[in-house]
Amino acid sequence: MTSAVDSPGAPAPARAGAPGPGSTAPASGPRAKRRLSHRIFGRQPLGLLFSSPYLVFVIAVFAFPIVYSVWISFHDFFFAAPGANPERPFVGLDNYINAFSNPAVIRSFGNVGIFLLINVPLTVVLSLLLASALNKVVHARTFLRVSFYVPYVTASVAVVAVWLFLFNGNGLVNTVLGPLAPDPSWLINENLAMPVIAIYVTWKQLGFYILLYLAALQNVPKELYESAATDGAGRIRQFFSVTVPGVRPATLLVLLVSTVTGANLFTEPYLLTGGGGPNGASASPVLLMYQLGIQQGQPDVASAIGVVLVIGVLIVAFIQNRLVGERD
Repeated sequence: MTSAVDSPGAPAPARAGAPGPGSTAPASGPRAKRRLSHRIFGRQPLGLLFSSPYLVFVIAVFAFPIVYSVWISFHDFFFAAPGANPERPFVGLDNYINAFSNPAVIRSFGNVGIFLLINVPLTVVLSLLLASALNKVVHARTFLRVSFYVPYVTASVAVVAVWLFLFNGNGLVNTVLGPLAPDPSWLINENLAMPVIAIYVTWKQLGFYILLYLAALQNVPKELYESAATDGAGRIRQFFSVTVPGVRPATLLVLLVSTVTGANLFTEPYLLTGGGGPNGASASPVLLMYQLGIQQGQPDVASAIGVVLVIGVLIVAFIQNRLVGERD
């Protein structure tokens, strides 16, 4: 009589220590180590090695100061002599309450909002139009591109001197306008100071954004323009149906960069209006942070303003990304 063990169809007996049916065998030692290494360092650890200097730079220059600023904003912080270690107690939201109880701080956020409403749309529209025009220029292309880029790389102090000459009370602009010139003049007029600064910043930085759009236009297939022309689309229709969708990633980048740059407005009001004048009409949050934190010795209140500014910029950037970014 044949036993179950000797029958051909019976399963082989399980060996001691071997996984039974339905159990998962543990990964071998080298394979498990390889998987763990891929999770930590990625599939190309050499790339992490090459990027580590920049990672250290980002942590040291950006990440650590932001975290430290948040910590300062929740403590009674003040500058002390080197080597001193005074107590800096936790004060919760007191610094935020003190900051936004100041009407000048509220007004500075309104000022930078006016600046962004003028600067960002002008930057996007003008840089895209000029880049599209320069992309079709055959003669003197390099000269024109360099001409637009020169103000961007020129020192702000030198360019500000030219704008002060143009927009002061007896400047060239008022001379040309004659009786139509505003009174008070541009940079000492509470209603015109910030718009003039926004136009100045747009003009100065336009060359950089034109280069971004010129690079993006090289990636728009020329066959799309030929197909649109074959279908009877004119240049305006081609611009809105081919160019604008084709450079959407560049448009998102221009929006984000111009928003972040505008939110950090400091040099222009400091130089053009003597530190945020007239009567704080051109003061920006960053300028107030400098005045409160450095000149008046209140770095904790200044840090609270900075934290709120960062949160505000992140919210605006998120909205821009949702509205303009790819929807795939």
